[in-house]
Amino acid sequence: MGVERLPGIHARSLVRGLSIFLLLALVFVGGCVGDAVIPTGAGIFHYHIQEDRQDLEKMIRRLYAKNPKYQPSRVMRYKRIAQIFHGRPLLDKYAHMPSNEVLSAAFAPDTSTSSEPDRVFLLGLGMMKSIREAYGVGHKQIMITALQVPLVRLQRLYRNFNQVNWRLKTYRDKQGRLLFLTNAKGADGYLNMGYEVIMTAILTRIQDDIYLRGGLPGKYIFDMSTMFVSIIL
Repeated sequence: MGVERLPGIHARSLVRGLSIFLLLALVFVGGCVGDAVIPTGAGIFHYHIQEDRQDLEKMIRRLYAKNPKYQPSRVMRYKRIAQIFHGRPLLDKYAHMPSNEVLSAAFAPDTSTSSEPDRVFLLGLGMMKSIREAYGVGHKQIMITALQVPLVRLQRLYRNFNQVNWRLKTYRDKQGRLLFLTNAKGADGYLNMGYEVIMTAILTRIQDDIYLRGGLPGKYIFDMSTMFVSIIL
């Protein structure tokens, strides 16, 4: 049976197409007038990586504020954020652990006996590692062309981040409390939905990159019963 397409779907497709066109035009013009020309696709990917990093850092700072029990020390929080996002050396076992394993550790049922009980740190590290693995970039590495980014890696990144989004809303400890407080009301009764906005923006950028690499984001099915998958083949 055919599926009737709603007007909203056409509108969203039009907006996304226009956004991609404007990004292409912006990168092309910037490349022509700058000191060096960066291939258009790579330029868009770099822009998205930068935006993702900034949004993730903002989200992790908010999660620390909402979940101080995982890292009571403000000094240690700043250190952790610097390790995740700003290239500060990471000397523990998570430095070389693949992103899917770090994310699994962030949502492990019990971290009381773990060498790293800070779930917020593990979540931020796992997500940032995921982005670097998917796009093949490090703190100082630069891709030459977008074709260097395998489509399957972007699809797996999208799948894992959907899994993160779902787990943040549903995973609870033995006492029935959410592992991460995200949109919980503050003392003044205000409900902060900034987390939802950030996750939606990141997922949308990954969808656009999948499209630019010739994939179909809408056809990539997210299965809530699955585990985090390895991004690097």
